[in-house]
Amino acid sequence: MRLYVPYTDECEAEEVAKVLSTGYLSQGPKVAEFEQTIARLVGSRYAFATSSCTTALHLSLVALGIAAGDEVLVPDLTFPASANVVIQQKARPVLVDVRLDTYTVDASDLEARVTRKTRAIMPVHAFGLSADMDAVMHIARRQQLIVIEDAACALAARYHQAACGTIGDVGCFSFHPRKCITTGEGGMIVTNNEALAERIGLLRSHGGVRGQAYYQFEAAGFNYRMSDLQAAVGVAQMRKLDWIIARKRQLALELSEMLTGVDGVSPPVEPEGCLHTFQSYVLMLDRALDRDKVIGAMRRRGVETTLGTYALHAQPFFQRTYGYAPGDLPNSYEVFRRSLTLPLHPRMTLDDLLRVVLALRESLEEVA
Repeated sequence: MRLYVPYTDECEAEEVAKVLSTGYLSQGPKVAEFEQTIARLVGSRYAFATSSCTTALHLSLVALGIAAGDEVLVPDLTFPASANVVIQQKARPVLVDVRLDTYTVDASDLEARVTRKTRAIMPVHAFGLSADMDAVMHIARRQQLIVIEDAACALAARYHQAACGTIGDVGCFSFHPRKCITTGEGGMIVTNNEALAERIGLLRSHGGVRGQAYYQFEAAGFNYRMSDLQAAVGVAQMRKLDWIIARKRQLALELSEMLTGVDGVSPPVEPEGCLHTFQSYVLMLDRALDRDKVIGAMRRRGVETTLGTYALHAQPFFQRTYGYAPGDLPNSYEVFRRSLTLPLHPRMTLDDLLRVVLALRESLEEVA
């Protein structure tokens, strides 16, 4: 059983065929349509499709002026792309511990790591659950810091009625195949800041401004565009989004109920006021259990699982470059070692969930 299978049907093929028939394959009208659809969903004034969420994050940092000597506060528990884009700007990612219950940034540790060099905070909405954005924004306003939301996993997630990605200065989404909707690869930047939007639009496509006959290049920009072929898939996927989110939430609730009597596991939580999209269903194993052995035991039973995500401070590059040692950020390190992602995708049935739970029970008994 696969960890995730994107929900696609003939609608995606039909939209791609329309684009192919036009001969307009690069960034064009279908990208604009996809951008408008995302902007309407989250309630932002501007949306810019990009080639990935990583390029969306990098483009945001460039447009916001993050540069050498700056520090950006990044949750330690995240995919390395969150910190890599900071490093690409020759700035320093300052890693921050997370909460054990939500896997999102710990506000007390966040505030403790602010220095005179700090320019920005990059909260990560982990696995489709919003960070505590009231706390993040309170610190940002008091310290006059930029907020870049890494909402890669959180399209349609909400925090007290606000759409994730629209609370800070800028938000970035991913359309990787493991996300709730996909364009194969792809990302999106959303913002309500007009000046920032103009800068992002300029930098996304080589820094060029179209004149009557040709471009003039006003900046050393990037080729971070999305193709109309990818956007066609995204347009079709967006028609399914409400159903996909509702289905995943229903499955997650049923899975959590099934796990109630399973010793050694703690299912994910949804704090009051948040809407969790369950981009991934990530639980915690008891400390006495070897998570990696559980992954192997599940694989032998035909069920694909994986870790939640990475504690960056425990990765070789961050240890060599910044002097971290495993365990320096203790909560993040625990989640890195103990978290387990179970299969959860819209095509799953009740029988599939029962199979996952049975395999987990047997695997826990095997490795105990």
